Amino acid sequence: MDRRTEIRDFLTSRRARITPEQAGLKVSPLAGARRVAGLRREEVALLAGVSVPYYTRLERGDARGATDAVLDAIARALLLDDAERAHLFDLVRAANATAAAAAAQATRRPARQPMRPELRNMLEAMSGVPAYIRNGRLDLLAGNALARALFAPIFTSPARPANAARFTFLDPAAAEFYPDWDAVADQNVATLRAEVGRNPYDKALSDLIGELSTRGDTFRQRWARHEVRRHRAGAKRLNHPLVGQMTFTYETMELAADQGLYLIVCGAAPGSPDADALSLLASWNATSNAENTTLEQT
Repeated sequence: MDRRTEIRDFLTSRRARITPEQAGLKVSPLAGARRVAGLRREEVALLAGVSVPYYTRLERGDARGATDAVLDAIARALLLDDAERAHLFDLVRAANATAAAAAAQATRRPARQPMRPELRNMLEAMSGVPAYIRNGRLDLLAGNALARALFAPIFTSPARPANAARFTFLDPAAAEFYPDWDAVADQNVATLRAEVGRNPYDKALSDLIGELSTRGDTFRQRWARHEVRRHRAGAKRLNHPLVGQMTFTYETMELAADQGLYLIVCGAAPGSPDADALSLLASWNATSNAENTTLEQT
C-alpha cells in the first residue's frame, strides 16, 4: 500500500466532511458558492497555524519534516478523534520510515503468530463466559468452548484462518447471523483501516484486504471512506442458529505480553433473556460435547 496515497486520501476525506461552521470559521455571504465539500486547504492551514504550501504538500502525501506538534494542530483543525489522530501519526511515521526501518518492521512479527499454551489454558478456564483471542487482522486464533459455540458460523467457516471480516463480507450466512450487518461491516473495515496504519508491512493483512476488495464492491466502497475507529467495548446482536436472536456486550483487552493480540470477553446482563439464551447455549454445548466423547469411547 502506497504511504503517500494513504496520507492524501485520509486527509482529503477528513477535510471533506467538516463544514466551515463546524470548524468555527465565519463564511461571508458574499463569498459565493463553494466549489469543494467541507473545508478548503487554506482553511485547514489557517486553523492549524501552518502555511498553505506546507499543508498542501502534506496532504499530497509528502510528510517529510512533519513534527508531532504540527500533526496535533492538523488533527485539531480537522476535528479528529483519538483513533483518527493515532491513525494520522501512524501513516506519517510509516511514510517517513527509512528502508532499513521498514524492513525491520516487516520482519518484527510473523504473519502467523503461534498461540502460547498458557493463553489457551486461560481461555478454557473462563468457562462461564464466551472468550476468544484475535489479532489485528481479525483472525480468530482461539476461543473457549462457549465462544466457539456462540460464534460457530465463523469458527466453522471453511476459509482458514477463521476471520471475522472474511466471514462478514464473503460468507452468505453472515447476513442472517448479524441482524445489524451494516454496522458490523463498518466496524470490521474501520478496525482493519487502523491496523493498516499500525502495521503497513503486514503481507497477510495486505492479502486479506486485496481478497476482500476484489471479491465484492461492498467492502471496496467502505474501504474508500477511510473510516477509522476503536471498537474496544460495546454491544452486538446475533441471530444464532440454535438459540435465536440475542444481544451481548463485549470488552476488548490488548494482551501486554503478546503484541498485536487481543482478548475479547462477552457477556449478558444477569437474569435477562440474553443471559438465559447464553446459558441454554452453554448447556447444549456441554451436552453435545459429552455425547461426542461417549461416541468416541464406544
